[in-house]
Amino acid sequence: MLPIHAFGVTKNGQSILNYGDLSVLSFHATKVYSTIEGGAIISHTPEMKHRIDNLKNFGFRGETVIEEPGINGKLNEVQAGYGLLQLKYIDNYIERNKDITLLYRKLLRNIPGVSYMDDILGIRHNYSYFPILVDEKQYGMNRNELYEKLKKHNIYSRRYFYPLISNFEPYRDLPSVRKGHLYVASKAAEQVLCLPIYIKMRQADIYNICNLITKVNK
Repeated sequence: MLPIHAFGVTKNGQSILNYGDLSVLSFHATKVYSTIEGGAIISHTPEMKHRIDNLKNFGFRGETVIEEPGINGKLNEVQAGYGLLQLKYIDNYIERNKDITLLYRKLLRNIPGVSYMDDILGIRHNYSYFPILVDEKQYGMNRNELYEKLKKHNIYSRRYFYPLISNFEPYRDLPSVRKGHLYVASKAAEQVLCLPIYIKMRQADIYNICNLITKVNK
């Protein structure tokens, strides 16, 4: 299980990091909880934690014993300190992102061809991103055109899952990525656009973005 974007997310009051054998979290600067760069692996047994600790530290056990080949996957002290400071404010950050998300939803709810996901019952979300789906036939403009339009107004959205990794040279000839095999992924790559969301975002900025999205072909 890899809930990379799911810091602070719960299902029926329980952290989703409790599911599965391992959970991986990214603490990249774009995430709702950040250590500037880096991440964490959540394990549930002492044996697995021991294995991960060895792997992330070159395979060392103590100063002079190497148990197996490893990597340099440690979080440095400066980043760890930054992360500890972030923990003091993370609940407020999530609530602020929730307020922004709710306003986006209110302003974009009735635009043909623009859709988004609402909250899921029983899930506490972290509102890390605000992705919309742009249906060209209904909206009158494709996702890339909307992306460029917003950029002309100094609004920097992001085309997530684009381009698909299967489009690149090392993978495009694999049987598993032939046309029709990745229908859902291809559709997402063509339609997903993540709108700006950050804790100091002004309400006027949200209204401006939504007004531009409402004015199709203008």
